[in-house]
Amino acid sequence: MGLYNRYVLPHLMHLAMRTHLLEAYRQRLASQAQGVVLELGFGSGLNLPFYDVEKVRQFYALEPEEGMLELARAPITKAAFPVEVLQAGAERIPLPDQSIDTVLCTWTLCTIPNIEQALLEARRVLKPGGQFLFTEHGLSPESRVARWQHRMTPLWTRCAGGCHLNREADILLQIAGFEVVSVVKGYLGPLKLMTFMSEGRAKLPESTVAGAESKNASSSI
Repeated sequence: MGLYNRYVLPHLMHLAMRTHLLEAYRQRLASQAQGVVLELGFGSGLNLPFYDVEKVRQFYALEPEEGMLELARAPITKAAFPVEVLQAGAERIPLPDQSIDTVLCTWTLCTIPNIEQALLEARRVLKPGGQFLFTEHGLSPESRVARWQHRMTPLWTRCAGGCHLNREADILLQIAGFEVVSVVKGYLGPLKLMTFMSEGRAKLPESTVAGAESKNASSSI
């Protein structure tokens, strides 16, 4: 699978994800990003045109796959703000604690091998009051569809770069200690196995923010 993942899969994913049906999701999500932004699963850079240049102060693009980064070179050169590429997995983000204002990911949480560790890392790098913006496909609320998603996921992950059909982004965020502020769910199209979408915003709970501020204040005395 090495040659497939390196040379074939990036082009297939780029073609699949550039469909105009997903642009509205990208526009709504990226327009909310502000401050120092970290995009998890930057891929081929399809979100770049939708960020508000007046809101983004600094931008980090986290992407582990070299094939995807090669496809992202052209969009990066056209970006309206500097893009710093971090070639690493989300399970180990090479950034300091509390250094990010906005973490954003689009159709990425489904592919991360150790999703629990990745979300803990996202919590670590977020500043107190920071936000986590997400849009993902995932587990259908219809039991019949969900059963097929569970059955097909083991094979699908091998063919589609680790993509899981049966994850629930908002639930995973809650388990990781985030407060999901808003989430909208619904089918994008008739292929229900792959098109049940979740779009939302999460943040660190107030107790976590207060604890971080207290710790910072104590260390400065």
